[in-house]
Parts: sequence; structure tokens; C-alpha cells
Amino acid sequence: MRYRPGYPAELIRFMQVRTGLAETSRVADIGSGTGIFTSLILGAGAKVFAVEPNDAMRGAAESRLGADGNFVSVKGSAEATGLAGGSVSLITCAQAFHWFDVGAARREFRRVLAPGGWCGLVWNTAVIGKTDFAVGYEDLKVEFGTDFSRVRHETLERAGRFDAFFGAGRWGKACFENSQTLDFGGLRGRLLSSSYAPRQGHPRFQAMMESLRNLFDRCERDGVIRMDYTTELFYGHLE
Repeated sequence: MRYRPGYPAELIRFMQVRTGLAETSRVADIGSGTGIFTSLILGAGAKVFAVEPNDAMRGAAESRLGADGNFVSVKGSAEATGLAGGSVSLITCAQAFHWFDVGAARREFRRVLAPGGWCGLVWNTAVIGKTDFAVGYEDLKVEFGTDFSRVRHETLERAGRFDAFFGAGRWGKACFENSQTLDFGGLRGRLLSSSYAPRQGHPRFQAMMESLRNLFDRCERDGVIRMDYTTELFYGHLE
């Protein structure tokens, strides 16, 4: 989606060193959406199977990335990828793991990973409390978000879902600085691209938009605001 933040180059460099991501790699990007993270893996020269159940998102990725010979679009899900057993050396999931059935996804990932293969779960996490804008935007998400607590990966970590997925104590974590600069139109699009944001027609939609406008007007500098993130990678084997 055009308003979502990208991912820092340092993340890919880390994966190249830690997980062996290379031009010879075969990667399954699960829940690949419109291909934001897929494009970064393609940039590393790897062959990428972009697995996405949503037809519209998958079609957007095909339009953007279809000319790349290393891009393979797959209609499938985390629980049923449609990929051959032992066919990939790395599985990535960017901003998607919270939607998965953990047990079923783990079984499917183990099936499609080659021996010694890696899995990496990625999130862009808003930096809370660094600026007045960051504090206000977090308050807005909590006040108006319809399922905000569900998509927070911090909740998954506290609940032990990463231990259940990788095995207790058998996963690592790496963090990278990230940011995006947005005018009000970009900020509006960023909020509405989130699954937890009420849509137009919802009884709280207008109040949310007014709060967003007030927040932007209070915090903008030269017509833009900066959203700071920590890009977090949770990685390990699935043995």
C-alpha cells in the first residue's frame, strides 16, 4: 500500500549475514500483500514466491513486480501456501504474522522449508513518546482503533506466541531505525491503510478524522510530520 512505511536497507543486510539471504536463495514471502517487503528481497537477487490470499493485494503486487523474472505470485495462505515441500531456504512475514493460526502456520512452514532453513517475522513498530506527534497518534489509535490490541506484536511477544512458534528461547531479535515523512494527505492515507481504523460510514469515522486533522495542525513543521519506527525482526529456525 502506498502509504505504508518501507523497510531499512540495514534489515536486508542483516538477513544476508545472519540467515544467508543471497542471490541463490529461494524465499517464500508469506502474506506478501502488495509486495512492499517482497521488492526488497528481490533487490537482493533472490527468487521470491509471494504468497497472498487477497486477490486485490496480490494483483497489485503482480502489476508492480511481475516484470522481475525472480518474482512468482502464489495464491495461498500461511496455513496452506501451495508450495512444494522443502522448496525454500527462507520464509519471511512482514506485518502479517498476527493474522496467522500459529500452530497451522508452523506446520506448513516446517513442511516447505529446506533443512536448516530460516524464518523471519518483521514489524514496523511506531516509536511512542519520542515526540508530541507520536504521543498524540498513539492516543488516537487507542481511542478509535477497532482491533488495535490484536495487531500489536508486543501483545504476541508477551503472550509467548513467538516461543510457541520458534521454540522457547530459540529465536533472536534485531532492531533497526526507520521513519517516513508525510503531509496531511499521506498521514490520512497511512491511518486508513491500517486494519484497525474505522472506515467511512462508521459512526466514529468523522470524529477520528477531526482528531487527526487537529493533531497534524498542532505538530506539523513546513507542512509535514515525521513518523518514527523501530523495524523489528524476530528470526530463527523451525525445528
